[in-house]
Amino acid sequence: QVQLVESGGGSVQAGGSLRLSCVASGTIFRINDMGWYRQAPGKRRELVAEITSDGSTNYADSVKGRFTISRENAKKMVYLQMKNLSPDDSARYYCRAGVIAGEGSNEFFYWGQGTQVTVSS
Repeated sequence: QVQLVESGGGSVQAGGSLRLSCVASGTIFRINDMGWYRQAPGKRRELVAEITSDGSTNYADSVKGRFTISRENAKKMVYLQMKNLSPDDSARYYCRAGVIAGEGSNEFFYWGQGTQVTVSS
């Protein structure tokens, strides 16, 4: 009963910027960690950035200093601001969220369908 929907993907030239958004909906009491992952063809899905409910962040070394993750809890949204993009950043980007449906219930993780990011040289 929880859905995550990403938006903001597209095609950009190397050095450009892009802002991804993800909104959560459904039966939600609390959203804990939210994160962005990416997967290129033939490769494993990898963590790009994550953020806790109180704002603590963690980034993959490859994106530190270039990407910024943020969230708006009231809107149940998480964002990924990407700058100085490289062709190596080309991948499908997925939103993930740890959701507690009701007070005292267990946390479950949900994934969005993803949004494509293509960076040309």
